Amino acid sequence: MACYLFPAAIVAPRSSPLPRFAHHRIRAQKPSISNPKRLSSVVSSGRFGWDDVLRVGEGNQEDDDPSDLRGYFEKVRACNRGSEKQSEFVPFVVEDQIVGYIHRGFIEHLRKFQDVFTIVSGNNGCYIGDRVTLHSSLKKPEDKTRAVGDAITCLGKLIPGIRNELYPVTSSFGMPVFFSLERAAAPYFGIKAYGVHMNGYVERDGQQFLWIGKRSDMKPTFPGMLDHLVAGGLPHGITCKENLMKECEEEAGIPRSISNNAISVGAISYVDIDEYKYKRDVLFCYDLKLPAGFVPKNEDGEVDSFRLVPAAHVANIIQRAEFFKPNCSIVHFSR
Repeated sequence: MACYLFPAAIVAPRSSPLPRFAHHRIRAQKPSISNPKRLSSVVSSGRFGWDDVLRVGEGNQEDDDPSDLRGYFEKVRACNRGSEKQSEFVPFVVEDQIVGYIHRGFIEHLRKFQDVFTIVSGNNGCYIGDRVTLHSSLKKPEDKTRAVGDAITCLGKLIPGIRNELYPVTSSFGMPVFFSLERAAAPYFGIKAYGVHMNGYVERDGQQFLWIGKRSDMKPTFPGMLDHLVAGGLPHGITCKENLMKECEEEAGIPRSISNNAISVGAISYVDIDEYKYKRDVLFCYDLKLPAGFVPKNEDGEVDSFRLVPAAHVANIIQRAEFFKPNCSIVHFSR
């Protein structure tokens, strides 16, 4: 199945006629729970259990104001921070194409790799160049990949969480790949990073339920937070659908005979700037209707546990708390 990239910051087309929780009335951020102080504590500490999650989702909704969207807007803002800091970055250019953006401070760490990076100053003679390019001696994609990869290794702790997974560096999705870059380094070079996110759901008595995963506490990013049933980055050399089916097997034990039925329902993109990181993500979104009796089983150790939650309750959880990994929230309610 082809991947479709939409230009807006958050895009919500649907090709599937299936009902979604986003069609439910949006609830106000007024959770009625037995111990609101405890809820505040677990949210701020990042430590919470399924009992906390389910209680928030099932909270009393009698006084909710359907016009209050603040909880959702906060999730959008959480994925789109730092726009006022764009001037701190300069373009990263490969073969006359802008492929990313690099922070002026991070450029100083690249100066030592003069056989890899070329820092080009503008006509005003500014101290930090107007753009960063690769050295002219690096002609082939594999040469660029190797040279940049060696530099990233030398940078050590400046780029934490090395995964030994390569992302394609392109001017836009589907365009020729200039070279491949270590996944953990993607935001430091400001390249667009692509991923797949999938909602797995079942229907019972006309009601829709979503399978929700809780990330392992050992994950280097967003440990212990809620996540989609299946989600993963899109590495170099694999299609969206093939990557999705691979992730389905690894993260939820979903056989390909079932995951092949996943439906592409749109895409979202966002830009999040934080210190040296210029994170430009595009997420291709899928829905998969699962057999009523299916129970997911994690195979790669990245998911602690799963729960089946009514779709309307998932909407309440997103609105009222910060249990979900930030980009999962906007995938859920923007589709």
